[in-house]
Amino acid sequence: MSDRGAARTTNAATPAAPAVATTPAPAGPGPWDPRSSALLPGGPAPAAPAVPAAPVAHTGRPAAHTGRPAARRGPADPVRALLHQHRELCARAVDPLEIAAGLEAHGITDRTAARFRHRDVFSLAEELYARAPDTTAGGITEPRPREARAAEARAPWAGPSGWGRWTALALLPGAVCSLTLFGLDHSGGQRRLAIGLAGALALAGALSACLRRGPLRAEGRTRPAATVWVHGLLAYLLCGDGLLAALVSGGPDGPWPASPALLVAPAFAVLPAAWCAHLFSAGARRGLAGSRALADFAAVARPLLLTLAGLFAAALTCLYLLAAAVFGEENGGAHGALAPTPGGALAPTVTLGTLLLLARLLTVHGFPGAAATGLAAAFALEVLSCASVLAGRLPGCDALAVPVRAAAEAWGAAAVPALACGAAALGLLAHATVALSRASAHT
Repeated sequence: MSDRGAARTTNAATPAAPAVATTPAPAGPGPWDPRSSALLPGGPAPAAPAVPAAPVAHTGRPAAHTGRPAARRGPADPVRALLHQHRELCARAVDPLEIAAGLEAHGITDRTAARFRHRDVFSLAEELYARAPDTTAGGITEPRPREARAAEARAPWAGPSGWGRWTALALLPGAVCSLTLFGLDHSGGQRRLAIGLAGALALAGALSACLRRGPLRAEGRTRPAATVWVHGLLAYLLCGDGLLAALVSGGPDGPWPASPALLVAPAFAVLPAAWCAHLFSAGARRGLAGSRALADFAAVARPLLLTLAGLFAAALTCLYLLAAAVFGEENGGAHGALAPTPGGALAPTVTLGTLLLLARLLTVHGFPGAAATGLAAAFALEVLSCASVLAGRLPGCDALAVPVRAAAEAWGAAAVPALACGAAALGLLAHATVALSRASAHT
């Protein structure tokens, strides 16, 4: 068989291969790769797409791949978590300013508010107030209208109808003190003693009534020790100067003189003190309403406090001079210690009144400890001044009495309580300018 016949025999025995469809190469700049070969019939199976390597966290362990974008750390609504943490404060707040004050008391500042996506504490407090529910005996319910919460929290003396009541009440101590002095001037013997005791009890009751109502009210915030220091300071004002003068002169050889008329000006000063406390509270809340940052409120509260303290000192000075004109020795009265002479009691009276005002303001706004400390310091200085004169009589202890004796001989016995109360008043004023310029002090 020829070669040509063998070829034909071979071709007839072998089946013809099917036609292969021509597949165009991938239209890309890259070379022909195994994925391209897989497009051809009979080619290898396509490989599974490669999974990108999981990112490695800062702990060194690979993070689990979920196929979704990584969730943002922290709660989606950070204000909601803060609302839950301070739910009682927010539910009972009368306005956003009270919430801002509470947040400040818990250490939240404008910088902290930025973490809650707010520019300052006040804007954060506004959102908390808008979202705060009401707290009832059964738990948390729907929010109450702002007017309802404000009406419940308003003090009974805050409106115009209450001004007349506590103004008349604040005049009562001065009236009682004046009537007692008139009774003492026109009586003698046992009757004089009875009038004095009755007047002292009536004055204490009138002062107590003034401190339980009106702007000077500080229910639940007073310290029992502060009452002791106040009574001690008033007692020294009544008869301390006479005792110190007798000690410096080598006595006392008998009863030292007392000056009941010195209590007239402080008794009438309850009225300007109440109005100063009211104006400070009202002005501070207006400052809170108009402030957008804690520093803005502090810039309003500090000048207001200093101004009212100065006005009170001026009012007390006028009251002292008026009492000196009425009960002074030149008008026939029996209490010449009120005479406005350089060695008179004007300085100790004014400094003591200012000290008592600052202490009451601190107590009303939640700082009774600082108030009691200032009062105790002033009383301790007055007691130590008298004790140092007595200690100077001991052998070898003459130096102890030198400072008090020099001050009393140069400026009079009234200089000692004036310096003691003045130093304590300056200390309380410095503390008050910081403490009372915080929003948390006005809730």
